[in-house]
Amino acid sequence: MRHTEVMNQHAGGSDLQKQSEQPWGSVTLSESDGVAVLRLGDGLNTVDGSVLDAVLALLDRLEAAEVPPALVTVGSQRAYCTGYDLEFLAGLEQHAMEFEVERSLDLLARVLTYPGPSVAAISGHAFGYGAMLALAHDQRVMRADRGWFCLPEVDLGLEFQPFQLALVRARMTPQAAHRAITTGHRFGAAEAVAAGIVEEVAELEETERRACELAGEGAGKAPAVLKALKTALYAEVLAAPRLGR
Repeated sequence: MRHTEVMNQHAGGSDLQKQSEQPWGSVTLSESDGVAVLRLGDGLNTVDGSVLDAVLALLDRLEAAEVPPALVTVGSQRAYCTGYDLEFLAGLEQHAMEFEVERSLDLLARVLTYPGPSVAAISGHAFGYGAMLALAHDQRVMRADRGWFCLPEVDLGLEFQPFQLALVRARMTPQAAHRAITTGHRFGAAEAVAAGIVEEVAELEETERRACELAGEGAGKAPAVLKALKTALYAEVLAAPRLGR
């Protein structure tokens, strides 16, 4: 079955002010010293239409700057992002659901080719779409003592879309990708860094700070050149169909 079909069955220079926080529903954005921190929420941080609206609008805002700031995304202490809100998707007609899934994959492509450094601060669980969002960043810092990195689609009876498979193949080693996709294995922080899924592990209070440091180290590069390089580097991912139809 296609991902979207199964979801129906599971009804179950920025103009930002320094140090200020701009709310978009559960999503907020703040900027300091050339690093923008996009907070995905304070709970399980599932993704629905309103979250997509907010994140896509904020990416538009960041990329409109003459020199876009470095980007850090972070979740709550409980979860970075635990994937799609299946109840939201299950309540949609098929065409509307496919539209939302396609938008979510467009968001991954936007992060993958963001014209500045990007780092995911994995502050808690990263499941499904949340794990793929983390993979779309340049680098990842994972909290040491809590949280799994997991692609549970095989356990939910969901197929991956071509774009999703291409992203996983591009950003994980063949061995780690095979294990993650075919078994739904839950990688803890130590195992994730050993498998090359994340670059660093940090304690809770240091996860976001270290992610901001890594992002800031690469800030200031020519945005058009950086975006072009990322677009060329991930050409096969970007060319993959968003939906398998």
